[in-house]
Amino acid sequence: MRPEHHDGAGGGGLLVPMAWMYAEYIADELLLTGDLMEPATLEYRAGREALALTVFLSDGPVADALPAARVDELRLLTAYGTSWRRWVRARLDAPEDGRRDPDLALARAAWRWLEETELLAADLDAIGPPPWEPVGGDGEDDCGEARVWTPAWQLGLPLGHLAIHLY
Repeated sequence: MRPEHHDGAGGGGLLVPMAWMYAEYIADELLLTGDLMEPATLEYRAGREALALTVFLSDGPVADALPAARVDELRLLTAYGTSWRRWVRARLDAPEDGRRDPDLALARAAWRWLEETELLAADLDAIGPPPWEPVGGDGEDDCGEARVWTPAWQLGLPLGHLAIHLY
């Protein structure tokens, strides 16, 4: 890839999405440090995309070594019960100044993937019988755990949040 260069001589140069690539790098580092999931899984990808979107769309640059204030901000943005989905949509629909087209294109593609992809996961909202009673039937795995199809962002966001806590 050629580095971004503006010499005032006109367009034609390749714009490299450095802000998005950096956000993905930070997300990867957080997830790898937490060692929560194998990097080859879709769940890992969901966590990386959710974290990368959070880092990319949050205010201010991220330093190589995340300062405590920045870690706290990311933790609050990814916390359960927050309006993260609405926050992402609002920021992607009305980007701040300085956000460039190649970065936004990749961020929007990540968001589309997170919204449109569904992963089979444990139903955390299901209230099941006591663990000592046998269970069976459709929608359950071999251990009797209820499973549902869940949008990727609903799996990736808690994974990213946990990775931030373990950082």
